[in-house]
Amino acid sequence: MPIRWRILSIAALNSAVVLVLAGLIWSGSRVLSSAWEDVRQVRQSDQVLALLESETGRLQNLIHRYINQPSPELFAEILLLREAVLGTLNTRASTDPMISGSVEELERVTERFLSGFGELRALQTTIAKTYEDQVLGPAKDMAGLYSIIEGATGQRDALIWPALGKSREAFTAMLVAANSYYLSLASAAAEEARRNAETIERTIPVMTDLSDNDLQRIALQRLRGRAIALREGLAKLSEQLSSRTDLLRNSIDASQAETIAAIDGLSVKMRQREQAAQTTFARTLAAISRNVMVIAGAFLGIILTAGIIITLSIRLPLRQIMTSMRAITSGDLDRKVQGTTATDEIAAMARAVEVFRQNAIAKRDAEIELRAAKERAESALVELNTAQQNLIDAERLAALGGLVAGVAHEVNNPIGISLTVASSFARRAEMFDAELRSKSPLKRSQLEDFVRTSQDAAQQLVANLHRAGDLIQSFKQVAVDRSHAERRQFSLSEATDQIIASLRPVLKKAPISITVDVPDGLLVDGYPGSYGQILTNLFLNAANHAFPEGHPGAISITAKARGSDDIEISFSDNGVGMSPDVQRQAFDPFFTTRRNDGGTGLGLHIVYNLVTQQLGGRMMLESRLGQGTTFRIIMPRSATGAAGSFDGTTQQWPTRTMSST
Repeated sequence: MPIRWRILSIAALNSAVVLVLAGLIWSGSRVLSSAWEDVRQVRQSDQVLALLESETGRLQNLIHRYINQPSPELFAEILLLREAVLGTLNTRASTDPMISGSVEELERVTERFLSGFGELRALQTTIAKTYEDQVLGPAKDMAGLYSIIEGATGQRDALIWPALGKSREAFTAMLVAANSYYLSLASAAAEEARRNAETIERTIPVMTDLSDNDLQRIALQRLRGRAIALREGLAKLSEQLSSRTDLLRNSIDASQAETIAAIDGLSVKMRQREQAAQTTFARTLAAISRNVMVIAGAFLGIILTAGIIITLSIRLPLRQIMTSMRAITSGDLDRKVQGTTATDEIAAMARAVEVFRQNAIAKRDAEIELRAAKERAESALVELNTAQQNLIDAERLAALGGLVAGVAHEVNNPIGISLTVASSFARRAEMFDAELRSKSPLKRSQLEDFVRTSQDAAQQLVANLHRAGDLIQSFKQVAVDRSHAERRQFSLSEATDQIIASLRPVLKKAPISITVDVPDGLLVDGYPGSYGQILTNLFLNAANHAFPEGHPGAISITAKARGSDDIEISFSDNGVGMSPDVQRQAFDPFFTTRRNDGGTGLGLHIVYNLVTQQLGGRMMLESRLGQGTTFRIIMPRSATGAAGSFDGTTQQWPTRTMSST
């Protein structure tokens, strides 16, 4: 059976339970309706009484607030609330069957409450006028008179000044106390105001006796009259405030108390009626609950049994699917998913899991293939690095091979001349020997000619063989330095001369002049082979790129001490120069502008790495188109790199060079 039909069967059982329970509830609802109607009516009446109690209580609070701080907004709110109370009595209370008999008593008490507010408001207006005219008015006049008296007193050391200060201080304290009494009705404030008023009246005669001009006396006389008026105003204000308090207590609060008492009496009656209705309601509910419990228990057993059967029919296939999912996530992809042949929804889920398993198998196969491809790529990268190293070694050997060819050609000349002279001298010796063996006498001229010829031949042989020996010695030293990465101390001047001597054959092919300015005494503890490789690569790079197509030019090599630890070497030419784009890539491996002419792009890359890694120095490039190129090398007197530290594959090279363009 599909899952939806299993769920619908449970829903059908629940519907049957609902229908049966609905019948029981409907049978008891008629009994409950009458009891509920009584309870509802009591609640409605209770709401009306609560509303009346709330509105009258709020009205009482508003009246108290209005008395303390009268404002048009509070008065308008009181009038609105008054109409609301009367409206509640005339509309809701008069139509309520439970409280309609007591509406007249409530209206009488409420009218008395509201009429008391009218009297209280009139008295409040009188109090405000009294406070304004008989308290604040004289106080303002007295403040002005105090200012006149102070102005008429010329000096601070006048006799009247202490009494005037005391009177003025009492006036200020009296005014503060009067305001406090008016606002808060505090008896202590009233007593303080009366006491300060008496102090003012006592100090006025003293100030009159101490006055020294007519203006002071006139002001003090008027001050006496205004002080008396202020004291009388305070007394009158006190009487009116007492009357207001009595009216508020007897008319407002007493009426509110009667209203609350009447409402409480009605509430007691309604509570009794509500209690009777609740008793009937509870008895009926108990009977209904008992019947519902019996029927619900029977149907609950049926529903639980059917639910357990349906749950097991869903849970077991789902557990099998979960087991298959765990096997897939743990890598066991060979275990097939069970339950794919059924026709319900769980079988559809099982088939989906089976599709997921097949996708996981395909993904595993793809990962295996990807891992194999990665291994092939890594092998290709190793082969590429090996090929790059082979190219670098080939570049080095090519440079050394060119050097060997040039030196061989250069050595061939003195050796050939020496061979020719030696051959000629041998023939001349044979001829002289034949002359000696002949029976003809040997002439002195013949002997002198033979001696002269022998001396010329010996001089030519010595000169040419010395020249060949010097060339071979220079080449030997350069070759030894380049073939052995031996660290030793060498003279920079001697090493430079030897390297230039080995490069002389290249100069015969191109009209390039070399100027060397390397002072004696610059000793370097490093690798002369690396230094020779650097100069050779820079020279060949200049010959091939700075002076293309055999153009004439000049190369300058200078060196100088830079502080006590460094040496600066400058290799300059006046060739065609470099563009900014070429400068940015000059030291990159395999970058060349003469790819079609056999360039490999490794010459400057090797130079840069030898300078920065093996010698521990810095290298900078400055060039402008048409104005030549300068390589500046700053290296320490003692090399910081190790022999063989440059392999040409793992070292980094700069992405930008210094340029003056």
